Amino acid sequence: MNKQARKLSFLLLLLCILVTTAFSQVTTSSMSGRIADAEGAVIGATVVATHTPSGTTYGTITNKEGRFNLNGMRVGGPYTVKVSFVGYGTYTQDNITLSLGQNYVVNAVLTENLFTLDEVVAMATRTKFSNEKTGTLTNITTSQIANMPTVSRSVMDITRLSPYGGNGMSFVGTDGRTANFTVDGANFNNNFGLSSALPGGGNPISIEAIEELQVVIAPYDVRQTNFIGGGVNAITKSGTNTFSGSVYTYHRNENMRGDAVKGLQIAGAREKDRNTTYGFTLSGPIIKNKLFLFANGEMAKTPTVVNRWRASTDGVANADNYISRTTKSDLQTVSDYVKSKYGYETGSYTNFPADENNYKFLARLDWNITNKHRLALRYNYTKNLYWSSPNASSMDGGTRMSEARMSQASMSYANSMYSMNNLVHSFSFDLNSRLSDNLSNQFLATYSKLDDLRGSTSDQFPFIDILKDGQAYLSLGYELFTWNNAVHNNVWNIKDELTLYLGNHKIVAGAAYEYKMADNAYMRNGTGYYRYRSLEDFLNAGTPEVVCLTYGYDGESNPAARIRTNKIGVYGQDDWSVTENFKLSYGLRLDGLFFNNDDLLTNKAIYDLDYSGRHIDTGEWPSANIIISPRIGFVWDTFGDKSLKIRGGTGLFSGNLPLVFFTNMPTNGGMVQYQAQIGPTAKNKDTTPFAGGLVTDADGKANISALYNKLISLGYPSTISPEDGTVPSAVNGVDPNFKMPQVWKTSLAVDYAFKTSFPLSVTVEGIYNKTINGVSISDWSIPNVGGFARFNGVDNRPIYPAGYRTNTKAFVLENTSLGYGWSGNITLNAQPVKWLNLMAAYTHTVAKDLTGMPGSAAESAFTYVPTVEGPNYIRLHNSQYTTPDRLVASLTAHDKGGNHYSFIYEGWHGGANYSYMTVNDINSDGYNYDVIYVPTDEEVANNQFRFVSADDKTRFMDYVHANDYLKNQQGKYAEAYSVYSPWVHRVDFGYKHDFTCNAGNSKQKLQLSFDIKNVMNLFNSSWGVGKYLNPGIGSEARILKYEGVDAEGFATFSTPSSINGNTKTFTPSYSLGQCWYMLIGIKYIFN
Repeated sequence: MNKQARKLSFLLLLLCILVTTAFSQVTTSSMSGRIADAEGAVIGATVVATHTPSGTTYGTITNKEGRFNLNGMRVGGPYTVKVSFVGYGTYTQDNITLSLGQNYVVNAVLTENLFTLDEVVAMATRTKFSNEKTGTLTNITTSQIANMPTVSRSVMDITRLSPYGGNGMSFVGTDGRTANFTVDGANFNNNFGLSSALPGGGNPISIEAIEELQVVIAPYDVRQTNFIGGGVNAITKSGTNTFSGSVYTYHRNENMRGDAVKGLQIAGAREKDRNTTYGFTLSGPIIKNKLFLFANGEMAKTPTVVNRWRASTDGVANADNYISRTTKSDLQTVSDYVKSKYGYETGSYTNFPADENNYKFLARLDWNITNKHRLALRYNYTKNLYWSSPNASSMDGGTRMSEARMSQASMSYANSMYSMNNLVHSFSFDLNSRLSDNLSNQFLATYSKLDDLRGSTSDQFPFIDILKDGQAYLSLGYELFTWNNAVHNNVWNIKDELTLYLGNHKIVAGAAYEYKMADNAYMRNGTGYYRYRSLEDFLNAGTPEVVCLTYGYDGESNPAARIRTNKIGVYGQDDWSVTENFKLSYGLRLDGLFFNNDDLLTNKAIYDLDYSGRHIDTGEWPSANIIISPRIGFVWDTFGDKSLKIRGGTGLFSGNLPLVFFTNMPTNGGMVQYQAQIGPTAKNKDTTPFAGGLVTDADGKANISALYNKLISLGYPSTISPEDGTVPSAVNGVDPNFKMPQVWKTSLAVDYAFKTSFPLSVTVEGIYNKTINGVSISDWSIPNVGGFARFNGVDNRPIYPAGYRTNTKAFVLENTSLGYGWSGNITLNAQPVKWLNLMAAYTHTVAKDLTGMPGSAAESAFTYVPTVEGPNYIRLHNSQYTTPDRLVASLTAHDKGGNHYSFIYEGWHGGANYSYMTVNDINSDGYNYDVIYVPTDEEVANNQFRFVSADDKTRFMDYVHANDYLKNQQGKYAEAYSVYSPWVHRVDFGYKHDFTCNAGNSKQKLQLSFDIKNVMNLFNSSWGVGKYLNPGIGSEARILKYEGVDAEGFATFSTPSSINGNTKTFTPSYSLGQCWYMLIGIKYIFN
């Protein structure tokens, strides 16, 4: 090893050690280059880059190789760069725009002149080939954001411009909850993970406040972390030396959308459903060239309804028109019955009002303390309220139904809806310092407080499900997952990062600290839960099928589970300009995750349970572990003129798991609260003590205390001590050696700029992902199925015997290395004329995983993946989050008359992914998620696959022959999530017109706009309509019904009446979401 290499290695190690302090995402840009003359490098040349709008300057001198580097620069522009040296003419380059997290290259050749010092001026145009990215990422500028057609005005709408976007926070087939979203480096993730929506109701920051977005998939920059599939980094706008601002309002309502699909009128389409947004921005100098302010405020009101399903008069469902089979007379009868017997008001079954509101505020200060020190401070606040229908079908103590509680099969009442109140408070402190010409530092500290609280209009009353013909039919009461349901999440991030320029090396080293706290009050069945087999059983005070209640010990009415983690990371990276045309980046990141056990108690009774020599300690989180993430990337400017670049890299990326999967352990650990479950799949199956109607108190009220006292009288625990403990109906645990998710990414790309008179480029890119640490859940109480009896015939899956479990259900969070995926992309960009920008891209994605961890409860994540041999034996399958094929194209145009036009086209195949399953539980494991076996014609003819009648056989096989997927799958089991919804093609259109008035040095502008989602549907109600699973089949693709085993040990099947050779698997979705939708706006802009 030569002397310089040893020196570099030592400095890299030293910086990693010294700088021990976010899980940083980038918040700034940088600039570098080489200054030369006819003879070679110019040493000591002065380079000054000026951010023209704010007057902020960044300066340095060139080193012995003629290189310069400027770090911690404001994103955007325009910038002017001036290079000067004694005896040479000044070189100036104007109109430079910097991208978030990217290094812009400015190379210049100075001309010596002994008599005059002429200035050479060059104009820069922003193209990605001026940057030095190695991996896969997309930068979306403020101009693109402003011109993007969007009705929702959300961040997720903007990310559609990425070839890998279009599916919320889900990228390359991964769960959106594992993605990473930051604003000015602050954590804006749904860390707890009850849904994949972002905090603040899915839209935590106004797009009016965003300067630039960056969508990252495989960036080989060790500073970027906390994601598996992808992430989104946003930075907010800053003030400038010019006072400017805007006042705006946007509106949409039920008359500004389509009301039909394929000519069929949609019931309720013209019911009140409107949204009005009011907002402002303000920007300017507090002290010119020194201190700047940017502020944004926004308020949105949405009077709407939460449910469109309506009861029938004749008991016949019509899914296309949102008519349920539940009759008005039955709903009225039940409502009258509970009011007279228990004094409970169910609320309306014809009207479901659910007014929503959203408030946002953001303020940012930028302070140029000196020419070497710059500070940015930001505060963000969001408050959002919305309403939802009751949970679709989840429940405890019995087998869940395949139809939702609000569906073609079932109805509920207005007081069974629930609200979600989302709150966001976020702060950031970002100090960038230039310590010398070759050393700079960034200190970034952020804090985010993210709260989600559920609410209800219902009085305290049990939630009740009533079945009909073994299927959901009617529900009422206080929504079963809402009582005392709140999540409080606090996140601190602190980062300190040094950047050292040494010759042709740029060395970055830093450390990051992240603290997370989440406490979760979650009492499923908190007001009590009953399920009755029929309406008659309920009205006649019969014996319920299921009874549940979750309650706190010793009278605690608000029990909560908490998790606290500390994450410390150090990283180092060398960006080495090996030659003028070849740059190599290599680095290493070490992340250590440490759990705080102070909030846990060991339940001795659970610990004593024996699972084949394994034990679950509910008082210990996983042991600390270090995640090692090496990365290497390169970019090769093949011809040295930026026309052809080959880039790529490989490396490990670590991410997060929703914290709900951790808090499931203390929540269900028997020490925080007790979950009493009585029913067919529970340990206690005897519900006869609850015959005679709902349990009531002395005043005849069916409340929590009455049911609690009943359970205590039956011997259920009212208090607990760790030494004694108690065994709940189901145990949740975490493997002591569990590690956070990690994936290995490798990519290779080619960027080519055509030699045309206008910018025209193409990118071809491929990415391969391999799971290193995936996540799965196992039930330790399920024995190996190898000893179970099996069906005879070609469908020879195991049959679970009664009482098959070896102990109490135990759902344990574990790791798996199974899983892989790849993506291929081609993207075209063009600017034929200055006023026209074009982009088009196609992306194909394959993603295979073991479980996508659907839901949030451990048993839900365990159950919801269809299997052959049971959920402990999930086979590698297509990810449920995959959109296999996606096309996107955009066009933006402007003219001198103040008109702005924008189109975005999206076409996608998949995204709604289904599994072919049996109607009922074929293998008797208690879970109704069994994939079907698809027999060949020969197997059916040879009686190796049996139907109960010739008609059932004919109809099923005719359907198989008419279905491309099933036809190709004959002789095999269906694969989970492998039935993709058909292609959908949509165009969104945006138009803006500016009325401009100049008054002295100020410009006043009134901008009128309208945006139309799915604009082609405006002209033809059949266009732009997605096709989803035929409602006649059901909400899930259940196309075979198990009818029992025959005398020869063969499974026998019937075919649902809806299935035959003419059955269409996918039919148009007759819903408002398929129709065109318009947003109009008025904005007054001044500067």
